[in-house]
Amino acid sequence: MNHAEMDEPQRKTALTQLNTILETELAGVVRYTHYALMVYGYNRIPIVSWLKANATEGLDHAHRAGELVTLLGGHPSLKIGPLLETARHDIGDILRESLEHERASLSAYYALLSSVEGRSVLLEDYARQMIASEELHLDEVNKMLRRPGETEPFDG
Repeated sequence: MNHAEMDEPQRKTALTQLNTILETELAGVVRYTHYALMVYGYNRIPIVSWLKANATEGLDHAHRAGELVTLLGGHPSLKIGPLLETARHDIGDILRESLEHERASLSAYYALLSSVEGRSVLLEDYARQMIASEELHLDEVNKMLRRPGETEPFDG
């Protein structure tokens, strides 16, 4: 069954989930842009570069989700997902907040995959690609939170 053959409740569920993804990714754009402005210290340049790249990637992810919303005949959301900000700008704090954001994104993609699996190859493939991308990004943030020499995943 392709996306054009999804029944109306399935299509509406997919639209809701894609708009949630769009909102979450846009929140990431705002979050990473803010973080990039708040980094100080000796390591500022590479960290700011990494944060700006994440903002750019989030915008690309939001655009992809929005395109799928319109493909399904829906209206892309103008909302932005939750913006948690602890007002602590230590790099560790920023990375822990990033980890939480990335986990929320990953959860949204898994929810989409669960609802479209076996119903739309296009949406299923999209969700799988994004899950792989988000899991790699989550691992990258996790590794940044470890102390040099630690091999066990950060648990925080």
